[in-house]
Amino acid sequence: MLTSRIHRRKPMGKPMSKATARANAAKSSIRAHVEHVFAHQKNRFILFIRTIGLARAEAKLTLCNMAYNFNRLIFHERLETAG
Repeated sequence: MLTSRIHRRKPMGKPMSKATARANAAKSSIRAHVEHVFAHQKNRFILFIRTIGLARAEAKLTLCNMAYNFNRLIFHERLETAG
């Protein structure tokens, strides 16, 4: 019931088929949305996890995600009041 989200490679010495190129483009658009969140967290909140133990790493990620979500909430509330 799962579908693959991994890009397909171009065959060596042959051009990539149009169907494969379209499928890769659709996967890239999803990946870009997800990776923008991680890039924002890494740059804005200086997300660099170097802890001993999974519990501490999970706590750091959870706090960073909460801060990101509050930041987005404030952004959307300002847009709503301004417009």
